Amino acid sequence: MGVLGAIAKHLDTIIGPGVMLLYPLYASVRAIESPSTLDDQQWLTYWVLYSFITLFELSCWKVLAWIPIWPYVKLLFCMWLVLPIFNGAAYIYENIVRKYVKMGGYMGSSSNYPDAQKKVLQMMSFDARKSVERYIDTHGPDAFDRVIKAAEREAKKH
Repeated sequence: MGVLGAIAKHLDTIIGPGVMLLYPLYASVRAIESPSTLDDQQWLTYWVLYSFITLFELSCWKVLAWIPIWPYVKLLFCMWLVLPIFNGAAYIYENIVRKYVKMGGYMGSSSNYPDAQKKVLQMMSFDARKSVERYIDTHGPDAFDRVIKAAEREAKKH
């Protein structure tokens, strides 16, 4: 039981770097190369959260040294953030971060649009919003109103 006990005691140092660094690095590179923005969201959020965890550890290391389960709690939390079955980082972004980002003026240049257009823009993803803003800048706000009305008519048909 000596070998198994030693492995269990140092599980965070054996598995941790792979779960918290190697796999996220690999997945981040794959996300950069993929055309989808959903995986970018997952991995950017992961790295921001991992940075916060690291800053927390660096700031509170004297207290954390007295908590023997901290490395395992960190490992479990990072596994939840990273593993594709959970996609915890994307969950945190969608359910927590995105609400505050939208409220805090994330809309950028859309603040000069009429209220009806702002509502529509707020329902869109960041990438879609940027495309629509380029369309409005090119064709004018009236063209965007016509597109919205056409989409509403089409939605009523179905």
